[in-house]
Amino acid sequence: MGQIILTIISSFFLLNVNLNQVFSFVSAPINPEAVIEKQATIHSPQRKVGIQDIEISAYSAAVLDIKDKLFIFEKNSNDRLRIASITKLMTALVFLDNNPGWDQIYEIKREDRREGGKIYLYLGDKVTVKNLFYAMLVGSDNSATIALIHSAGLSEADFVAKMNEKAKSLGLLQTRFVDPVGLSNSNVSTAREVALLAQAALAQSEINQAVATEKTEFSTVAGVSKAIESTDALLNNFSDNNIRIVGGKTGYTDLAGYCFVAKFIDANQHEIISVVLNTPSETDRFKQTAKLVRWIYDSYEW
Repeated sequence: MGQIILTIISSFFLLNVNLNQVFSFVSAPINPEAVIEKQATIHSPQRKVGIQDIEISAYSAAVLDIKDKLFIFEKNSNDRLRIASITKLMTALVFLDNNPGWDQIYEIKREDRREGGKIYLYLGDKVTVKNLFYAMLVGSDNSATIALIHSAGLSEADFVAKMNEKAKSLGLLQTRFVDPVGLSNSNVSTAREVALLAQAALAQSEINQAVATEKTEFSTVAGVSKAIESTDALLNNFSDNNIRIVGGKTGYTDLAGYCFVAKFIDANQHEIISVVLNTPSETDRFKQTAKLVRWIYDSYEW
């Protein structure tokens, strides 16, 4: 009898252990990132067989496939670098959260003046907030950028704090801003995070429309005409029947080198964002971008 009872207890113990293992397996949390990664692997663009690697002169670069949220080209893409006026994409994003109204009139003040780059607006000029926004993103006007911030009733320090908060909310952990225009060489990011910033910025129609503008023209309240051409040379200089540039943002300081981020789309509606950081010349940032983008669309199939 004792042997029978012992056998029953042993069997129950073994059964209990197995059930615990089963329940433990069933209740184990699912890692959503692993699921996304698996799905992305299945559906991501695939590189064609026999395609040679590409060499570009930019120190750092990255190409993001927007739909699949995957980087399909990278070169030193996690190195933290200065990003110069690419900063203004974040400035634009934060401004949209604090926009006092596009038709509000703002008068350029002495404290708005910043050196560096072309200056299109001068002391006493009265223009709309929308004019300032376009001057910032089309012509990369530093003084217009500061005026835009002041039009929102914010100090530069408060605005920069919001920029860093926004970066954190977007998951840009290697990105940091010290000023809102990009003159500071302490404004840093990586090629990967610049691509993600551009994705978030260009998803906003107001920003997308501005960076797609080859030339913006308007008049001050006093009737003085202003004409500002885009710093993005590819807007009117990129020729390809199957690929179109949606828009982009340039950046330059002596230490940052020549930088450029832009969004492209092909005839099959495949969207990518290309980033080149620290290229050796103004023309080179555009040549390298065009070279890289064409290689991507020729080398991958979706």
